Amino acid sequence: MIREAEYSDLDGLLELYTFLHDNPIPEKDKSLADLWDRIMSDKDHHIIVAEEDGIIASSCVCVIIPNLTHGQQPYAFVENVVTRPGYRKKGLATACLDFAKSIAEKEGCYKIMLLTGSKEESTLRFYERAGFNRNDKTAFIRWL
Repeated sequence: MIREAEYSDLDGLLELYTFLHDNPIPEKDKSLADLWDRIMSDKDHHIIVAEEDGIIASSCVCVIIPNLTHGQQPYAFVENVVTRPGYRKKGLATACLDFAKSIAEKEGCYKIMLLTGSKEESTLRFYERAGFNRNDKTAFIRWL
């Protein structure tokens, strides 16, 4: 089932995110609870999940960004695309990305941008098959 995350999904998401750059599960404290409340109450922040076998098997984040150019149409930014190893190559991440696209279309976005840190050709081809291209823009990152 592909859907937007609910408040009760925090533990499942944090566990899934351990497969994203070896991200450790953070300490459950007030700071984490406040962050989760902030994310869940932001109408422009969408965490999309694929639930399989009662667990969150895949996910991506889609953020809608208001914009003063392109006829004041917003754009969407996709990050944190991840699938549990045992659930890869089943179309779950593609389904999450398609759900993100539908949100972007509903919000009147004129484009969706996606960044990946992967240099693996198979990963880059996956994003191309999902409808993204790597030729139109050049991304630069400045780590803070």
